[in-house]
Amino acid sequence: MNAHNRSDRLERMTSLSLKNWQPATGHDAVSLKSDAVVEMGWGRIIFGHTFCDNSKLFDTICQEGAGKRDIAFYLRDPHVMVSMGPDKLFMDPSHTYRLWFHDYRPGRKRWPTFTVKRLSTKRDAEAVNRIYRSRKMVPTDPDFLLNCNASRLRTYLVAEEIESKQIIGTVTGLDHVEAFNDPESGVSLWCLAVDPQAHAPGVGEALVRQLAEHYHARGRSYLDLSVMYDNTEAIALYEKLGFQRVPVFCVKHKNQINEPFFTASAPEEKLNLYARIITDEARRRGIRVEVIDEEHNYFKLIHGGRSIICRESLTELTSAIAMSRCDDKRLTHRVLKSAGLNVPQQLPASLDDAGANAAIMEDLKRVVVKPARGEQGNGISVDVRSPEALEKAVAWASQFYSDVILESYMSGEDLRLIVIDYKVVAAAVRRPPVIIGNGQHTVMELIEKYNRRRDSATEGESAIPTDDETRRCVRQAGYELDQVIPAEKKIKVRKTANLHTGGTIDDVTGIIHAALSEAAEKAAKALDIPVTGLDMIVPDLKRAKHVIIEANERPGLANHEPQPTAEKFVDLLFPQTAV
Repeated sequence: MNAHNRSDRLERMTSLSLKNWQPATGHDAVSLKSDAVVEMGWGRIIFGHTFCDNSKLFDTICQEGAGKRDIAFYLRDPHVMVSMGPDKLFMDPSHTYRLWFHDYRPGRKRWPTFTVKRLSTKRDAEAVNRIYRSRKMVPTDPDFLLNCNASRLRTYLVAEEIESKQIIGTVTGLDHVEAFNDPESGVSLWCLAVDPQAHAPGVGEALVRQLAEHYHARGRSYLDLSVMYDNTEAIALYEKLGFQRVPVFCVKHKNQINEPFFTASAPEEKLNLYARIITDEARRRGIRVEVIDEEHNYFKLIHGGRSIICRESLTELTSAIAMSRCDDKRLTHRVLKSAGLNVPQQLPASLDDAGANAAIMEDLKRVVVKPARGEQGNGISVDVRSPEALEKAVAWASQFYSDVILESYMSGEDLRLIVIDYKVVAAAVRRPPVIIGNGQHTVMELIEKYNRRRDSATEGESAIPTDDETRRCVRQAGYELDQVIPAEKKIKVRKTANLHTGGTIDDVTGIIHAALSEAAEKAAKALDIPVTGLDMIVPDLKRAKHVIIEANERPGLANHEPQPTAEKFVDLLFPQTAV
């Protein structure tokens, strides 16, 4: 079919939804539903073209519940609706895409590391909310998801990792035939979201395909969706699957959740997400923000007669002494050891005596090599096991700082605890980046794909570097960067779990042993630092055993959803603004 004919067909098939469909009268009135509204838990879908009275449609949109995000879809005259209450409504800056099922070709890809299934348990529902929060979406009452799952009206799908049983993605389908006896036999897709920490590629595609094939089998005609105009990654996926733009528009209510879409643009600041999470929270409370240095993320917070200068989460409340204790890993180790806290064995590395380093390795068996000063995982090699690898690691670490230290290696989870005002407010497991083979792509190609996903999830803050440490880890797994790895084969391409070198982070605040929080708070007091990130190695999150390996004077407060790290930080600086 040529492009001209396809365009004509598109116009004909969308005209019913946009212009010509009217609530039925007489004999057909039994089969068609007028003024159709469907509750979704996070808000309502209001089918605008089923309303014959614009005033009633306007009133319905304005009846949005507190903390909800309603969407009025398929409006015949969205501009007219907004003109009826420009102080209350706005045009949503999103595109609508449609997939015609008679054009759709089912995918042949296999997803060896995860499955797509129906949401079925309270655990599934809670995981969906966790993913919603991580994507800044409105969460839903888990009981609503479970109670509504038996209905043909809504279909909730989740992607579950086979090995860990963790939910890593979700999508919702809405059947228009069930909603208002749609004469076009259409359906729509809502709330596609993938866990930003998911390792597996293709989760979003698998969820969309499963939902499309479910409705195709049910005999529906097309699948519509609404996507924000600047969500280039999602748009690229939809177009790859055969979705086409259609002239369908959304109108939403002006509320606090939607505020960024109808208020004046935020100042043109190039602060990173670790600074922005704080400045956004400050502005929300009416605290004035003055950016001092965008490149280095310095800003001043001003409220009443008080002002505080920050560099991300580092503030004037942290003394130079406390900062120096955290900046030098040798000082951190001595202070914490003197306070009776558990720390690994630590010894200085020699830059010119390989024999001395080999003797330390013979005693410790497996070591961690790191520069005595530095951040973001630079120069760190974990689980070094041979004298040859040790010397390379020492030489690499010395490129970042002249003094290098060796520490005893302890296996376990890499746990980050955020301490604010000497209280733990968040705990998260940081995991090293893992790529999963598909039998087609090389290690390097898989790393590039992984980095594109992490770039999108972290606004460019996380990526696997292709340096000597990555090559060492890949070789330790038996491969080179230019080799194709078998399908389903997992390779840990870094041993460090640092976010900046491609690591992922999962919230575990509610499940860690109390002794771990107590140790973190005691460490913050020993270092005399009000805001810090304590890094521990923990064999079991539900047991007390641990060692503290580092203290960070400027911990990143982002990526700890759903914990209120930014809120607690601003509470510390301006307690009078705390809710």
